[in-house]
Amino acid sequence: MTTDPRPPITVFIADDQAMVRQGFGALLGAQADISVVGDAPDGRVAVAEVARLRPDVVLMDVRMPEMNGLDAARHILADTREPRSKVLMLTTFDLDDYVYEALGMGASGFLLKDAPADELVRAVRVVADGQALLAPTVTRRLISEVTARRRPRGGLLHQLTEVP
Repeated sequence: MTTDPRPPITVFIADDQAMVRQGFGALLGAQADISVVGDAPDGRVAVAEVARLRPDVVLMDVRMPEMNGLDAARHILADTREPRSKVLMLTTFDLDDYVYEALGMGASGFLLKDAPADELVRAVRVVADGQALLAPTVTRRLISEVTARRRPRGGLLHQLTEVP
C-alpha cells in the first residue's frame, strides 16, 4: 500500500446554520485527502479565522449574519499573504447577481447547496487544484448569455466584402 505524499487539502466552512457546517464537515472530513480545519457561523468570524488558519479552500455561504459571504470573500481574497485561500461560494439561492459578484471578485467557484455530496467533494478538490467550478445550472446560463452576446447582429458578417 502506498501513501499519498501530498498533505491533505485544508478546508474552512463558513455557514450560519450549524447543521450545514457539521454535515459538510463530516462529509469532507471523511475523505482521506481533505482535512476540515475550522468553521464559522458568520462572515466576520470567517475572515478572522481564515486569516489565522490559512486553509487551502474556504466554503462560504452567501447569506450570513454580521457580514455576508460575499463581503467576507472579498476580504479573504484581498489578502495577498501566502498561502492564499481559494473561495468556493455556496448558496441555496440560484441568483445570477450572486454568481457575477462572486466570480468578479475572484472566487474559484459557485455551487448550490442542493448539489449531491460527491459534487461538493469534487468541487473542493478542483478548487484546491487551482481550477474553477460552477454549478451546472449556472454554467448553462453563462454559456447562453455569452453566446447570445457573440452572435452577429443584423447579419454583419454577410455584409463584409471579400478582400482580394
